[in-house]
Amino acid sequence: MQIHSHAEFEPSPNNPTEQGLQKVLQRLVQTMQRDALVRQTTNNLRESLQVDRVVLYYFYSQWHGQVTFEALSAEEFSILGSTGPDECFNDEYAALYLAGRTKAIADIESEIINPCHRNFLRTLQVRANLVVPVLVPKGLWGLLIAHHCQAPHSWTTSDIQLMQSGAETLATSPYILES
Repeated sequence: MQIHSHAEFEPSPNNPTEQGLQKVLQRLVQTMQRDALVRQTTNNLRESLQVDRVVLYYFYSQWHGQVTFEALSAEEFSILGSTGPDECFNDEYAALYLAGRTKAIADIESEIINPCHRNFLRTLQVRANLVVPVLVPKGLWGLLIAHHCQAPHSWTTSDIQLMQSGAETLATSPYILES
């Protein structure tokens, strides 16, 4: 029987393979921690706001993104992976969210909004929505969005503050700042 010293199993800073594995492992842990934070944030917001859906729309390139997380009241409201209509989200809208715009719509059917946007929201079964930007030092990282699907929904000041707080939690997380 051969006995190995503990030092044989510790990573060697001079071994490039082990350094690479350590970087991969560290990145994996950070990704898991980021995902757990986003999941917890969206779930808490959906429960607190008592809405049908809260999603994170993540921008993977300039003004192109997709729904990467969702908290749902029922599976029928799932839009996970939705990319949205690129023709509706342009530089003008991006500039507004980069400036910190929060948009609350109590009823998409009575609000004055771009027809392209209204039609897109209809395809997602949205009746009311609240959108808050997730701003990091590099710019617009994503949008935190609450949807009520079954009926109009009047957003209160505390609803808006709660969503802004959730976006701030995400924006200041080291797991997101490093992603």
